[in-house]
Amino acid sequence: MNEPLVRHELDDHGVAYLTLDSPATRNALSDAMLDELLAALESARQDERVRVVVLGSSHDKVFSAGGDLKSFAGNTSTVVKYQGLDRFPRLYQAIGGLGKPVICAAGGDVLAGAFGVALACDLVIAKEGVRFGCPEINVGVFPFMISSLIYRNVDRLKANELMMLGEPIDTAEARRLNLVNAVVPADRFDDEVRSWARKVAGKSPLLMRLGKDAINATRDMSLPDALEALRAQLALAFTTEDIVEGVAAFREKREPVWKLR
Repeated sequence: MNEPLVRHELDDHGVAYLTLDSPATRNALSDAMLDELLAALESARQDERVRVVVLGSSHDKVFSAGGDLKSFAGNTSTVVKYQGLDRFPRLYQAIGGLGKPVICAAGGDVLAGAFGVALACDLVIAKEGVRFGCPEINVGVFPFMISSLIYRNVDRLKANELMMLGEPIDTAEARRLNLVNAVVPADRFDDEVRSWARKVAGKSPLLMRLGKDAINATRDMSLPDALEALRAQLALAFTTEDIVEGVAAFREKREPVWKLR
């Protein structure tokens, strides 16, 4: 039996750690790895114990090198390749529609399709010294699908530079472009990721789900349509017991006890 390509672990705080674990391939996003990652995300979505997901890597220098180049140049028919390419959009949509925050723990270089994975996440914490980029053009490919995520997160000219020159950026530049939330020294990286994850896990899972679902549903709407949809979501939030508990805990200067309803 083959070893799993994605390891998962749930801690006592409701943090699910999904770890890409194919160091020999630099965590290339093969069909097999993508299938395992999709299955792990679906499991996390359905598991009521999970409050936040951390997506990380077992490789100390590479988060993921992106898509599996062997499959790009293989002899498989175009129809079969096209059918297989649905995994990337399904993955990005699964992260957006998870109903739970997803933190990218970028402990190594985040390249090509993996750059799209990081941009699909809700928060990104990077270890000092890692690089981000889409070098596909250097091997005769173009970052077609992740271009939609890049354009939603990076100014147009810089986005074009990243995709057309294929040169990676360092964490300082990623921070300047607001592509990461924090840059952390290597000796504090794991502790910082854990701290962020537990802070997020301590919020109301119900309100977090309502909020993330609302963001995911309205991000591409026109402003009037988005405001109307968000007004309905806020009204729905007012009906929950968690919003009452949160306000009461704040006024009473105590930790809230979320009722998840």
